[in-house]
Amino acid sequence: MCGICGIFNRDGSPVELESLKAMNDALTHRGPDGEGYYINRPTMSPHEAPSEPVWVVHKASPDSAHRGIQGKVPAGCVGLGHRRLAIIDLHTGDQPLSNEDGTVWVVFNGEIYNFQDLRKDLESCGHRFRTRSDTEVIVHGWEEWGEGVAERLRGMFAIALWDEKRRALWLARDRVGKKPLYYALDRRRIVFASELKAIRRLSLGPFDLDFEALDLYLSFGYVPAPKSIFHQVRKLEPAQWALCTPEDFTVRTYWRLSMGTGEGTKSEAAAAKELLEKFDESVKLRLVSDVPLGAFLSGGVDSSAVVASMALQQRDVAVTTTSIGFTEKRYDELAYARMVAERYRTDHHEEIVSPGALNVLDRIVYHFDEPFADSSAIPTWYVSQMARRHVTVALSGDGGDETFAGYVQRYAMCRFEDRWRRRLPETFRVRILGPVSRRYPRLDGWPRPLRLKGFLTNLSLSFDDAFCRDMAFYFKPEAKRVLYKPEVMESLRGFDWSQAMKRHLRETHVEDPVSRAQYADIKFYMPEDILVKVDRMSMAHSLEVRSPILDHELMELAAALPSRYKLNGRESKYIFKKINEPRLPRQVLYRKKQGFVVPLAQWLRSDLAGMVEETLFSQTSLASDFFRIGTVRGLWRAHRSGRYDNAGPLWNLMMLELWHRTFSRKS
Repeated sequence: MCGICGIFNRDGSPVELESLKAMNDALTHRGPDGEGYYINRPTMSPHEAPSEPVWVVHKASPDSAHRGIQGKVPAGCVGLGHRRLAIIDLHTGDQPLSNEDGTVWVVFNGEIYNFQDLRKDLESCGHRFRTRSDTEVIVHGWEEWGEGVAERLRGMFAIALWDEKRRALWLARDRVGKKPLYYALDRRRIVFASELKAIRRLSLGPFDLDFEALDLYLSFGYVPAPKSIFHQVRKLEPAQWALCTPEDFTVRTYWRLSMGTGEGTKSEAAAAKELLEKFDESVKLRLVSDVPLGAFLSGGVDSSAVVASMALQQRDVAVTTTSIGFTEKRYDELAYARMVAERYRTDHHEEIVSPGALNVLDRIVYHFDEPFADSSAIPTWYVSQMARRHVTVALSGDGGDETFAGYVQRYAMCRFEDRWRRRLPETFRVRILGPVSRRYPRLDGWPRPLRLKGFLTNLSLSFDDAFCRDMAFYFKPEAKRVLYKPEVMESLRGFDWSQAMKRHLRETHVEDPVSRAQYADIKFYMPEDILVKVDRMSMAHSLEVRSPILDHELMELAAALPSRYKLNGRESKYIFKKINEPRLPRQVLYRKKQGFVVPLAQWLRSDLAGMVEETLFSQTSLASDFFRIGTVRGLWRAHRSGRYDNAGPLWNLMMLELWHRTFSRKS
């Protein structure tokens, strides 16, 4: 696990080591064990004989000496930077890493779990390896398969590869977006990095707020790719690669998940057997490490299943597990985590998170780079911090809800609404139910949809429109119209926030509402919220997190099953729970879903009330520039009264303001 960055001057101007190092220094937390650089020195013209050296710098500690490697280079100039968190091949796995003749160079963030099999394939093709690292299969894989190497990698990755013969920079991101990759592109150059803060270290001119990205953030609580919060910076999307040359920039999607239609389905017993074997294989692949390895244990189904599989596959060593709890019993899952820990005799560690722990909020905001409103980032910060005291790698249960339909209330409602949508005439739904839903009660001018109001509204809409509306957890469209100042509304004229999600809904051709909702979550909510949260909070503590349930082969197997194997009546994760019945207590498997959440509504009314006042109603706040303060005060008064739960919208606005304070100046 690492941080990567780089500069490709498409106009042939030289890359300065100082600029590259400034970017790399911003990523030290992602890789505290060493740093490395590669810069090629271009000739004055393509016809001139190359004379400048290729410089590679590796530094494993402050006392290490830099070393350089010389070689011939074509015209063009690129610089690659790398920060290393040493996990595999501790002694010879430094990056940047090249092929035998130094014409292909790579920096890479992540892990390739099938690298040993790929190495055998490449050696049979005549390639020679000089390290034991997974990185080297990318270099030789590029030589053998070109851009097709991405499709052969089983793992999590963000890759930057320089091919001197083609004078091309290749960027690639893993299938579901576990590892991030930002870039800024113009005709003169492209710069890229694992985190936005590294790009901001360069003198690229002013970074302008993207109002469309702001609008998306207010709806979803995050800025979805390919946008970033700044106009000048983009994000490579999951399952995409990009090829950049002096003349062109091409982006391609190399993988799409195919959702099953239910035709030709295996029996439940056969499907369960195959699924369990693939799940255990996915866990086993992620146990390869040259440093201490453990697991997050929340007490939910997914993390508990991962811990059980780990324990059964490495019986000679106790699994190190870490759990976070809360003093508010309604939100605390420690009792369930202890059941699993005791059953498998893990080396278990616990901590309690309280409102007073939020003195780290500024640091959390800093590590996200963009406004991010998922409050479960707080316990994720603390469980990562605690885990890092004991291990360098932690396995997690991320992806279980999306892969096995775990969001029972939302998915069940999608199915229920779709049945009624098909039964009722469209004219009745649009002309009768739509107006009725709009006349439902409001609070002080603030639209507060009740359950029936939401149901009637969704019936009046298409599946796509209703799903996007439901996923706007923080501010619905009518709420934003009340919130924005007129000049902001004018700047957003013609922008449709829902298209960011609808394009994913259009990609899947199945009609089943649960499968369509799952697909959208896998392509949108999961990579932009869940995986961003886990990556930033874990890497803030130099901790690598691996997610066996997000193994693409396991996901493909689960996706091919009909949705009734995943959401059976009101039972979510049906088949995944079935395969884990011999391994886990029924109290863990079949209790009501709780989620990794904090008691935010209560905290905002008590311990954090002063922070809300100071943050949102300061005369210098971002809110005063863009939003109607009267609307914000109405939200706050209603929440403090206890009559309404406006914790989500208020937290969204607070995190936006804290982001603005942190990044209004260059980081």
